Amino acid sequence: MAATKAGRERTQPPLSIQEMAQRSGFSEPTLRYYEKVGLLGVVPRDDSSGHRRYDTPLAERVDALACLRSSGMSVAEMRRYLALLAEGDRAAAAEQHDLFARHADRLTTEIERLRVRQAYMRGKADMWAARYRGDRAAEARAIQQVERTLQEF
Repeated sequence: MAATKAGRERTQPPLSIQEMAQRSGFSEPTLRYYEKVGLLGVVPRDDSSGHRRYDTPLAERVDALACLRSSGMSVAEMRRYLALLAEGDRAAAAEQHDLFARHADRLTTEIERLRVRQAYMRGKADMWAARYRGDRAAEARAIQQVERTLQEF
């Protein structure tokens, strides 16, 4: 059983691989791969069918990996995170901090890049809207905005 934030115990029936894929956003092959490379350990199987069954703690681990992966963390970094986690909070705290701080810095850089790309797309959309309307002044302003944005790349 897993404890909720309020300290209550909760359980859920084990999830099939299809349900786990839908919940996590991972494909079924990705879940099988993560099991194979050791990110999930051995996923328990249903006694009668042999199908994978993701209990609450394992489903929460998959959820955490989905968050890490969707933020761009590599399999190697996820593997390192899990190895450090196994060492215990105190023993690995400094290294965990470094791992997550480096990744947060990479995300900051990527967010900045995305903001520039967004401004470029917005400028191009404005330019084409102005062109469609026949508004030459608005089109010229949009082109200037796009040119300024390109200088940020």
